[in-house]
Amino acid sequence: MAATINRLSYIALRHTSRTPARRKPLPIPCPSRQFHISPIHRAREDTDESSEPSGPSKRIREPFKFSINDLDSDQRAAYNALTPEERIQWREEAKQMHDYMTSPEVESILQGEASNAAYETARESPHVEINIPRIKPGLMAMGEVEEQESGEDEEFEGDDITALGHGELEQHREMREYARIAAWEMPLLSKLAKPFSPPSMDSPLRFRYTTYMGETHPASKKIVLEFCTRDLQNLTSLTEAQRIKLIKLVGPRYNPETDIVKMSSEMFETQAQNKRYLGDLVDTLIAEAKNGEDMFEDVPLDFRHHRFKRRAEFPEGWKLNQERMERLEEGRQKRLVGERQREEEGRVVVGSQIIEEAMQALPVRDESKVLLEAQQGRRGKLVKGRGKQRALR
Repeated sequence: MAATINRLSYIALRHTSRTPARRKPLPIPCPSRQFHISPIHRAREDTDESSEPSGPSKRIREPFKFSINDLDSDQRAAYNALTPEERIQWREEAKQMHDYMTSPEVESILQGEASNAAYETARESPHVEINIPRIKPGLMAMGEVEEQESGEDEEFEGDDITALGHGELEQHREMREYARIAAWEMPLLSKLAKPFSPPSMDSPLRFRYTTYMGETHPASKKIVLEFCTRDLQNLTSLTEAQRIKLIKLVGPRYNPETDIVKMSSEMFETQAQNKRYLGDLVDTLIAEAKNGEDMFEDVPLDFRHHRFKRRAEFPEGWKLNQERMERLEEGRQKRLVGERQREEEGRVVVGSQIIEEAMQALPVRDESKVLLEAQQGRRGKLVKGRGKQRALR
């Protein structure tokens, strides 16, 4: 190992061009991931393996030893071409380089570089097995890219909130995010708004979609198609016989009351695929209806699948028209005229007048006597009630 260090020193000196020693580079911190590798220089106080070590091993820096045999042919020729003064300066620079390369700082840097190289080799070559101590990642480091470098979590000292508290904070953050979207992004959607225009006769097909506002639902892929056979007849130039054949082809999907065909599809995973399938199916039905080889004339129309609803029709004689309204108004005016004539002749019964006449015909009684009789009757009832209570006692 000492010969290797000396050789590295000589190689570095070749690039210095015999100039004064440069400033030492700043030491690079060693990564936290360590490997079980032997250091560059390691010496033990006791070389006997059988004896137990009295304490931790101590690293001893070996002194600089120069030997011309450690140089290769080119370095040896360059060394021999130097003057005695240059050789002395060259050995001093070699000693400085040796001391620098064997310093603890450089040793830690070399150890870290060797550890990184071994780790990268293990990652690129899965067949190479290297004993790498794994650091168990903590809860806060799970899912991170560099879990091994994060280490374990710090000890909980009771200065954090509970899991329910973190859940409330997360819900609050989500509500604030939607509030920002509503305040800053949704107003911009007004630029994309278009006025509603009802579909024209050129688009007789009506598609119905189902959405659950961002949620995943198996029914969101379903597409429902509706079209009127007469609108389709006018657009595709179908004859009446071809329209009847189309109704026979769709079968129970036809509503004879509204003349609307309704069909749906959810066999595919997306709405676009189901919509495309229904459009192709309508094209196939139209092409088959126009096929004159077999018009299904021997097949009768069967509407047993549809249950017709009974609707009560308002009688025509009960409906108001202008003539009936005039007759009703004429009869109302005749009744008003008859009422006025009975009032003038005194044939109208007035209830208040009859009550006043009956009260005047009654005999007059002294109110003081009536009041006295009422008070005496009340006292007698009270005395009788008290007697009953005493008898019960």
